[in-house]
Amino acid sequence: MAVWIQILSGANEPIYSQIVEQIRQAIAKGQLGTGEKLPAVRKLASVLVVNPNTVAKAYTILEQAGMVATKSGSGTFIADPKMRTSDPADINVLAERMDAIIGRAINLGINRDDLIKMFNDRVNTFVDNERGHK
Repeated sequence: MAVWIQILSGANEPIYSQIVEQIRQAIAKGQLGTGEKLPAVRKLASVLVVNPNTVAKAYTILEQAGMVATKSGSGTFIADPKMRTSDPADINVLAERMDAIIGRAINLGINRDDLIKMFNDRVNTFVDNERGHK
């Protein structure tokens, strides 16, 4: 896997969260598939010029979410989506983010039908990428 993670050092979001979110996005978009190996903690830390504990924390969060599986001596791999479970706290965070997006859209004057179309278009982009379509 080529390293494509980009860290924004001035961001309010902690570095480990940036790593987690970018890996989650890559999985959701089909850029990282089941069984694909992530870079070793030390290697990724070296490339990103961050502390290895930061990368280890990100991998631990992803593992707790069922997104990756670590095999001792072999590395960290993208987990099978069928084996993942939904965390109620993550669902609540998702709902809060959706509420914020809906509120922002209303403030921008976007009507309900256009917002739903925009949402469906974005979902389709992810689903098509996951299936290997562009």
